Amino acid sequence: MDHVPVLYRSSEILAKASLLKEEVSSWRRDFHQHPELGFEEVRTSDIVARHLEQLGLEGVQRGIGRTGVVGLLRGRQPGPTIGLRADMDALPIQDQKGAEYSSRVPGKMHACGHDAHTSILMGAAKFLSQQGRPERGNIAFVFQPAEEGLGGAREMIKDGLLTAYRIDAMAGLHVFPGIPTGQVTAVRGVSCAAADRIRINIIGRGGHAAHPHQAIDSVAVTAEVLSALQHIASRQVNPLDPVVITIGKIQGGSASNVIAPEVELLGTVRTLNPALREQMPGKLETVIKGVTTALGASYEFDYHFGYPSIVNDDRMVDRLLATSDQVLGEGKCQLAAPSMGGEDFSYYTEHVPGVFFRLGTGNPEKQTQYPLHHPLFDLDEDALPVGIAMLSALALNYLGVGRPD
Repeated sequence: MDHVPVLYRSSEILAKASLLKEEVSSWRRDFHQHPELGFEEVRTSDIVARHLEQLGLEGVQRGIGRTGVVGLLRGRQPGPTIGLRADMDALPIQDQKGAEYSSRVPGKMHACGHDAHTSILMGAAKFLSQQGRPERGNIAFVFQPAEEGLGGAREMIKDGLLTAYRIDAMAGLHVFPGIPTGQVTAVRGVSCAAADRIRINIIGRGGHAAHPHQAIDSVAVTAEVLSALQHIASRQVNPLDPVVITIGKIQGGSASNVIAPEVELLGTVRTLNPALREQMPGKLETVIKGVTTALGASYEFDYHFGYPSIVNDDRMVDRLLATSDQVLGEGKCQLAAPSMGGEDFSYYTEHVPGVFFRLGTGNPEKQTQYPLHHPLFDLDEDALPVGIAMLSALALNYLGVGRPD
């Protein structure tokens, strides 16, 4: 690893960030009680925008990427600009926690920690503003809508985020219950899977359940298709080249004594290798066509290319590791294997160098080890100052500036 200068000792920046914990926790709990889905983050973005305006940041812009917000901390001298990103949207999941700050909106929940991401970045904006303007360069605080499948990052880029603020690099984090609080992990290069969506409609011929020979049972055909699709990963792809094919929803039929004429399947395909990703539509359709033809059925098949893979920049990863050693202590940031999860931070790394890292929030004593997207998901709020300290120090270290006044 090349030498990367760092600016703060852990006793300084982490201690200062910890002074914001109570306030940041209150923001996070408020967002948790009032979750908003993708491109519906009106309340959340208004709170964020008013916060950035009160801090006196320049160029606070609302409505970028529909419901996104951006503010700029301008340095005293010209220099590069680093963007720090947080996503704001929730998920259509019923909160099953018994906490006093559980979601008040039926069927909606911050089950992926975006309430924490937003609060952490609000805290970083306040922390960095309190330290004074950087000697050189700028920090853009990017509050993004609609990460959960709707591509809010892509919409912000379309609206000119990177060009309007002249962003040269991006950094972001994601809370992760599988890592102990106080630790972080990062991946070199490809760090998460490309996340694509599929729709399959198996078309048979309906009939009476007592006379299957007079019908083409789309449910039975679906069962064979499901089984056959798993042979792609196990028998058609190099086992050292990860691929996941998951059918998450099956819908068909109307009664126990009726053979369903059609069954719809919705699913996802995850890959790390771009070349394999391009092959997947053909591989899936070959299997679907073969099975349905053999059993007298037909099909409709749609393959939608979704989020690409995040590709972390090596230099940015080096800077993250060095920053963590100084802020959290040596060995608190570990290099990890890629995840098969998807993340639209990937759109930023298609344009500028970036680093996306995981922030540990797991604590068995506080019951914060439920996985992301679980109805009992929660997080250890002791991780909030860690996130503030890491994003703040990483930004200043990227700018290569001295200690703010």
